[in-house]
Amino acid sequence: MNFEFSEDELLIREQARSFLAEQSTSATVRTVLESDAPYHEALWRQICELGWPATGIAERFGGLELGHLSQCVLAEELGRSLAPVPFSSSVYLVAEALTLAGNDAQQARWLPGLASGEVIGCLASVEGASAPLPRKLATRHAGGKLRGEKAAVVDVTAASLAVVLAADADAGDRPSLFLVELNQAGVSREAVNSLDASRPQGSLRLDAVAAERLGEAGEGEALLSRLLDRAAVLFAFEQVGGAEACLHMALQYTKERYAFGRPVASFQAIKHKLADMFAKIELARGNAYYAAWALSTDAPELPLAAATARVSAIDAYYYASKENIQAHGGMGFTWEFDCHLHYRRAQLLSLQLGGQPWWKARLVQQLLAA
Repeated sequence: MNFEFSEDELLIREQARSFLAEQSTSATVRTVLESDAPYHEALWRQICELGWPATGIAERFGGLELGHLSQCVLAEELGRSLAPVPFSSSVYLVAEALTLAGNDAQQARWLPGLASGEVIGCLASVEGASAPLPRKLATRHAGGKLRGEKAAVVDVTAASLAVVLAADADAGDRPSLFLVELNQAGVSREAVNSLDASRPQGSLRLDAVAAERLGEAGEGEALLSRLLDRAAVLFAFEQVGGAEACLHMALQYTKERYAFGRPVASFQAIKHKLADMFAKIELARGNAYYAAWALSTDAPELPLAAATARVSAIDAYYYASKENIQAHGGMGFTWEFDCHLHYRRAQLLSLQLGGQPWWKARLVQQLLAA
């Protein structure tokens, strides 16, 4: 079985890498990090002009319909460059949720805007320090109105559309997913301090706002589980791209930095660090490729493959970002060096969609079921 990408997908990767190397530099990331802007508008506009948000959306809704594998190669390059744009929230989560569960009217209304980038979406499922599939939801939909508060919503300050998980009174308070326009009365958003301000988070408060059910009543938990499996694969590629960037950064610095008349990279302790980084990255890459196959074919193995890719990618990116700082020595901790940018992003991505302990438990469940 060949898990390599096609020539067209490799060409997309090459072009994306070249574009982002020029347009999404560390200076671009710092522009957002040091301002109140929720994302880099100029970069997002260029990405939308290239059609990247439309990659996985059907042609009848203004998309390119290139499939999940093209999204995977784009995700890897976005992670490598630390692109400060709301791509993952809009594409991996909201567009995918509409594709999975939206009716014809919902898809026709929202997918063209998501494909063009005019609509920015976010997923609001978490209400506190809990798993992404909470059994008890304070957010509730009753009488056609949605009330509650969500926490740690990535891109909420930039979004115009949210997919919200809430208890559904019409389904005996079982969870359902709802589409909520965020530019209406009763919606309030507040940015919160987070480790990676280049991908800002915030709280979302809903006070008797209009909401439209996405999918069937009471099936929110099952739909969210399917959505998280798909998004986990794409996030894994972002993490692999970021981890590889850390390895290259550490290798380049230690080859150029001298101590006792020798390149730092020639010392055994540094060689071991770099070798361990490489081993973890290659393991994560292999798992991500297998998960990409499962995602693109909608294989029954997708839940297991997604959990495996998620766990190994979290581990690889965190380890690589941490050891990259160590390889830079005392300079790695300073604001002037870019090591901390990857460390921040690694921490953020390790918590989105649920942390590593939750995904490890999900992996065990899938293994036992298999």
